[in-house]
Amino acid sequence: MKTSVQGYPRIGENREWKRALEAYWKEEITAAELQERMKAIRLERLTRLAASGLDLVPTGDFSYYDHMLDTAFMFNLVPERFASLSGNELDQYFAAARGTREAPAMEMTKWFDTNYHYIVPELEDSWVPDVTRNYPLEQYREAEAAGIKTKPVLVGPYTFMTLAKGLEAEHRDSCMSVLLSLYAKVIGELHEAGAPLIQLDEPALVTSLTHEEAGQAAKWLQQLLDLVPKAPLQLQTYFESLTHWDLFATLPFHAFGLDLMYDDGDTLQQLRQHPPHQNAALAIGVIDGRNVWKSDLHEAQKLVRRVEVLCPENPLILQTSCSLLHVPVSLKQEERFVEDLKQGMAFADEKLQELQLLKQVCTGSPENTLDGHQASLSRFRKRYPAAGDSSSEKLAMREPVFSRRAELQQARWQLPLLPTTTIGSLPQTTDMRKARTAYRRGELSAKRYRAMVEEKMQRWIKLQEDIGLDVLVHGEFERNDMVEFFGEKLDGMAVTQNGWVQSYGSRCVKPPLIYGTVSAPGSMTVSETAYAQSLTDRPVKGMLTGPVTILKWSFERSDVPKSVTAYQLAEALQQEVEALEEAGIGMIQIDEPALREGFPLKREKRAHYLDWAVNSFRAASAVAQPETQIHTHMCYSDFHDMIDAISAMDADVISIETSRSHGGLIQAFEDSTYDKGIGLGVYDIHSPRIPPVREMTDMIERCLSVLPASQFWVNPDCGLKTRNETEVEAALRNMQQAAETVRETLTSRTSGV
Repeated sequence: MKTSVQGYPRIGENREWKRALEAYWKEEITAAELQERMKAIRLERLTRLAASGLDLVPTGDFSYYDHMLDTAFMFNLVPERFASLSGNELDQYFAAARGTREAPAMEMTKWFDTNYHYIVPELEDSWVPDVTRNYPLEQYREAEAAGIKTKPVLVGPYTFMTLAKGLEAEHRDSCMSVLLSLYAKVIGELHEAGAPLIQLDEPALVTSLTHEEAGQAAKWLQQLLDLVPKAPLQLQTYFESLTHWDLFATLPFHAFGLDLMYDDGDTLQQLRQHPPHQNAALAIGVIDGRNVWKSDLHEAQKLVRRVEVLCPENPLILQTSCSLLHVPVSLKQEERFVEDLKQGMAFADEKLQELQLLKQVCTGSPENTLDGHQASLSRFRKRYPAAGDSSSEKLAMREPVFSRRAELQQARWQLPLLPTTTIGSLPQTTDMRKARTAYRRGELSAKRYRAMVEEKMQRWIKLQEDIGLDVLVHGEFERNDMVEFFGEKLDGMAVTQNGWVQSYGSRCVKPPLIYGTVSAPGSMTVSETAYAQSLTDRPVKGMLTGPVTILKWSFERSDVPKSVTAYQLAEALQQEVEALEEAGIGMIQIDEPALREGFPLKREKRAHYLDWAVNSFRAASAVAQPETQIHTHMCYSDFHDMIDAISAMDADVISIETSRSHGGLIQAFEDSTYDKGIGLGVYDIHSPRIPPVREMTDMIERCLSVLPASQFWVNPDCGLKTRNETEVEAALRNMQQAAETVRETLTSRTSGV
């Protein structure tokens, strides 16, 4: 019996990775200095993994930005708009991820049902297939030179091709043949270098594939195995059970990696019906790799024993359920928690310890080996028992119907055609971040901190008016993160000191912990929003984060149904909606960017999810008066298959990203009828690039080809906190000019001029 993990956080214990990247982007360090810093981070994490006792240490999972982007560049799959850029290889790579003045960035979207964003590969006719550099081999040799034997990790060919864009269905087979030959070269070189096991990540195999689709995937994987018959390959899946397992169980892989934590028990049933061939090891995910709560190792041991009974001839590799990319690095620096709460937690390093304890007890160590671990878990459960039930869940509806509300809201606000706004946050400058830190440490008085926040609001309210925006925001200068902020305010939630997790690029977030029943002890956002509204005659939106997003972007209790926690959050937000209305705020945005992210990967589970997810949003907003306009926001996901659910949320206005997908999401509204207000984001805020007026004008006109102008709002595709003030002002001025240009055109057409 061995132990392994599929991957480990890239960011470093103190986010050294993030700081190195941003220093390079600011031209504070050279490419050579960046590479040296990244090498040091790689070697530190490898040393940490080896010291933990893992039998199979992963390598190749480290990235300068994103593993999907790495794979695309490895196979020379570089979009033409970046291929001819001058500069070093790193600059071309970062240009593709972040965009340039001339070229928009590659599309970015969510990695399955997580809050990690990947860069979407683009398959173009001009592609010249080649292995430009064998990145996994380079990292394998680097580790070997440091005396550490590792297990290389690659994105599998089926997942890579499935998630890419630009491939016509009739060309899939021929494209896959080319792709498999490239994979064979990479894998062959790893095998020749002595890799003991090579992990192919294929999470796309857990989605709702038809029998025909799964059969085609199995056929392609067999072709790859035929190309490298001696290479020790592990087929690794996670986030759910492998769909149509029977089609894959007989493939001659050296190991199969299966997630037993997020499969609803399906994997054991599959193994019972179709055990794998006897030569294959089973790498079983029995420690939760996506959450931070301590594992019940007695239950994990029972799970291991059940697999041993079902597959007695197959060697076992004990793993986390997925890569540890999705959890913070170490609990070592968490000093603020009540000790009983901390004793119920396990970050990445603690999960490595759990694997070793589990291996010991499963290979003959006495049961009391687990006593200390289980005792701390018991103290946590006693101090913070699972609470709540779904008996109080009721269908939430807002009255009157949208068409009548829209009339009342337009009479109140008198908005022009194509009203302009932003999503919520405005640039978080260094001085504001330092002030917030000083305030928390007691080094800055509440009075001075409040004065600084108000100074920022004054400046940006005036600037938004000067730009010409129709609906303003207060800027969220008092907030660190849209979920962490509420995690600090709500009872039953806690925030960490150093629990950072990568979200996209160098952007890291600190997901709060939901450890008990959630409730609101008082108002959370009214003071700042009301102050901003007092500075202007134009409407200022109140900004809230929705119940599903708070739930999904937190580490929630795994022993409490998600729906129960979502309704607790909705009730807390109801109080805030009412408090904002009492303070005179008549537009309230309840953001739900994680609603699509939470979509179950198995189609048959989606109806139940949407029932409670949509209803929890409606519950949060149902108390609003008809004249109050409720907005919501979603970003970086595929919404084609949930337009009806979005409509059922009954928000008066929804904003959705379109710029990063280069207008691709507009097709969802070509194929479906949508009758409410909608803002399709016309520029990408995740890139420093400032889009020209003409580009945004074209995007608006493209949207108007499928949506009536009376429904359409103009806005960026997400919040602006990560951008600097110069970029934001220039981009918003261009956006406003684009909106006014199209307004004039529409007015001329209407008047017959």
